[in-house]
Amino acid sequence: MLTYIARRFMLFPLVLFGVTALIFFLMQFLTPYQLVALYVTDITELQKGPEHLENLVERHGLNDPFLVKYSKWLGSLLRGNLGWSRSARMPVGAALKRFFPSTLELVLWASIPIVLGGVWLGTISATRKDTLIDHGARLWALAGVSLPAFLLSLFLLTLFYTKTGWFPPGSISLWAEKLILSGEFRQYTGVYTLDALLNGNLAVFFDALRHLALPCVALIIVQWASLMRIMRSTMLEAMRQDYVTTARAKGLRERIVINKHARRNALLPVVTIAGAMIARMIGGLVVIETVFSRKGLGSFAMSAALQLDFPAILGFTLLITAVTVSANLVVDLLYAWIDPRVRLS
Repeated sequence: MLTYIARRFMLFPLVLFGVTALIFFLMQFLTPYQLVALYVTDITELQKGPEHLENLVERHGLNDPFLVKYSKWLGSLLRGNLGWSRSARMPVGAALKRFFPSTLELVLWASIPIVLGGVWLGTISATRKDTLIDHGARLWALAGVSLPAFLLSLFLLTLFYTKTGWFPPGSISLWAEKLILSGEFRQYTGVYTLDALLNGNLAVFFDALRHLALPCVALIIVQWASLMRIMRSTMLEAMRQDYVTTARAKGLRERIVINKHARRNALLPVVTIAGAMIARMIGGLVVIETVFSRKGLGSFAMSAALQLDFPAILGFTLLITAVTVSANLVVDLLYAWIDPRVRLS
């Protein structure tokens, strides 16, 4: 098992290195004067006139061969310098640090019911194949896959905020934001619900939950559907295997046969899909964050794309790449824990 884990950790930096090389190669289609924003951390550096801009181009070697430019950029990246974001009006690293907690909070609160609910619904649907429950679950999954995220988000916002005022948009109420910025509230992580619990402030915690409710529901409904369909298919396949038939022939109770034998093996492809799904959610919340006015990575990426803010787009891409690679590493380790054959291969 330790050898398997070591091999996976050794691949982690190699994948990141390859991705950075590919991304920087694609950035070479930009002019040196567009690329210079990748190296500065102060907007005044880009506003001092053509002569200073030319000096920046020469200083950072943007007219040098590709390998020289890449090595200099990689060194700057390893020092934490991702350039200046025109759309956020701050260094890209600071912008990612500011917007990431909001997106992470939404994904964390939504991912647990998505995974548990998808596995449970898929199991129930498979074990009651062709019954009313199965048809209802499949209809729910089809509706969830077909329903556009922006339409569902607008419907939830209209029903539960415009008409009732129960669950407002945004990340937190104005009074709570003032409290957080006042200095009396210590920000440990930037995740409002977690920081509120660490500060012992339940008022801020429940206020943050109110703002999380609707985007979480929208995300859960859309993602539940895909995971439930996959779980149902793999569960049906597992229930047709010989080891399940043998377990039933031994006289084991149906609950033990389903939970211990069939579902454990059916979870293998679901773990892979769930890990990739959570990673995609972090980088794909543009619509939901925009509709619900949450200041997260999704809205930051959309603003950067609309303004052709190349350093911000590059920084966002690198962060999502790191998250995706990390998620794949976790999935590999979970795979080995669920199925011993994987770590012995």
